Amino acid sequence: MGCFWSAESVFDKLAGVKFTTSGYTGGRVSNPSYEQVARGSTGHVEAIEVAFDPTVVSYDEVLDYFWRHVDPFVVHRQFCDVGTQYRPEIFVHSEAQRSAAEASKKRVAARFNDPIMVAISNPRTFYPADESHQDYYLKHPAQYRYYRWSCGRDARLQEIWGT
Repeated sequence: MGCFWSAESVFDKLAGVKFTTSGYTGGRVSNPSYEQVARGSTGHVEAIEVAFDPTVVSYDEVLDYFWRHVDPFVVHRQFCDVGTQYRPEIFVHSEAQRSAAEASKKRVAARFNDPIMVAISNPRTFYPADESHQDYYLKHPAQYRYYRWSCGRDARLQEIWGT
């Protein structure tokens, strides 16, 4: 979903989400640092791990929420964050999740003429980011709001999905 700060701030608002953790996955370097991932040479993506209560929110609802907060038409960027480390990607942990994710992608594709560029991938080791990146939007609200606004994230999402 791009920068994990934004992904975390979005999913923390979804009823049924117990917690989110910012981190890195999908790459080839063990225990990468923020600086390594930011350079774009590790193959990792900035990601969040979402723990949710399935009696409150279903996996399908989590997927629908994901789609409404991502630009599905780009491969190696999200909003002002550019590079493979910001690619939109869904990591599934079971065949049931893969089936649900593929079905959700088909529903999204049916709404648009442009191809949907979000990958659906097998799980990889998830490496939590250091504490300074956890809940960044809560720890630094003014800086985060400026970052989100200056990236044009909300304007682009409204352009794609409406209000």
